[in-house]
Amino acid sequence: MKVALDAMGGDFAPMEAVNGAVMALNEMSHLEIILVGDKTLIEEELKKHNYDKNRLSIEHTDEIIEMHEKMSPAVAVKKKPKASMNVAIDCVTQGRAHAIVSAGNTGALMTSSQMKLRRIKGVLRPAITTIFPSKHGHLVMLDAGANADCKPEFLNQFALMSKVYADVLLDIKNPKIGLLNIGEEEGKGNEITKEAYTLMKENDKINFVGNIEPRDMMEGEVDIVVTDGFTGNIVLKTGEGVVKFIFDFLKKEIKSSFVLKIGALLLKPAFKRMKEKMDSSEYGGALFLGLNGISIKAHGNSDGKAFKNAIKVAEKFAEADLTAKLKKVIDKEA
Repeated sequence: MKVALDAMGGDFAPMEAVNGAVMALNEMSHLEIILVGDKTLIEEELKKHNYDKNRLSIEHTDEIIEMHEKMSPAVAVKKKPKASMNVAIDCVTQGRAHAIVSAGNTGALMTSSQMKLRRIKGVLRPAITTIFPSKHGHLVMLDAGANADCKPEFLNQFALMSKVYADVLLDIKNPKIGLLNIGEEEGKGNEITKEAYTLMKENDKINFVGNIEPRDMMEGEVDIVVTDGFTGNIVLKTGEGVVKFIFDFLKKEIKSSFVLKIGALLLKPAFKRMKEKMDSSEYGGALFLGLNGISIKAHGNSDGKAFKNAIKVAEKFAEADLTAKLKKVIDKEA
């Protein structure tokens, strides 16, 4: 299994991308990686590591779509055809890699992935699909930002596609699916969520359990939360902000008192487990679900561990032939 990694994408490129690639190679004996980017910079980083040189290659390009690119995503993708993320995706379309991972500009990666990989026939819109922690493990949330404006039928199809995602990544065979809303009652929400509720309720291919409020989504009552990309992105970023606030606040309070320092020492195992539970790097990145290929968006500030896990997730989806499974589900729906 071969993964193309955009080594120039992310806040700490290419250092952390190279770190993650080496970590993944050392943990997965059957994996091969193509590092895409500036060969000189990549080789300089590789000198710091021991790895199987037979399973790693470099695809040189010195063109980059910046994290804060001045051009719009569509213009940047077209005007920079040799940008590292474009070349990495080309590796997949040309059959030289089974999946692509990038921590680069989200809009550009989404645009390039859709242009080059294209949607699976019958898919109305692809969705950014990500993982959230919950009391009983993890839950899937989509859309996390691909589609700011959604139609009810998009949300219904998101639910169907996410069922395949949860099966492959989390080994959940009949996931409970909730529709993110401002209340649990069937009549709650705007016109889009009301219509989506009806479609999902009548969809016998999914295990729809009704509306779920944001405050309850991590209680473990559902395995999948479906929403539009605008709302989903706000929930995602709000969650990241709350987690950061909690840890920053605890650190500050603990340092202010000797007694609290002693208490923190006793609670250290619990804090460690909490940090691991909330660690966004555990699954490494978000999948553009619904495309003819595996494209994983890692967080812009990904470290080596996050890149490693994004590569492992990409490999898992490719190994399980997620695209073929989605095609089968969409064909049955048509």
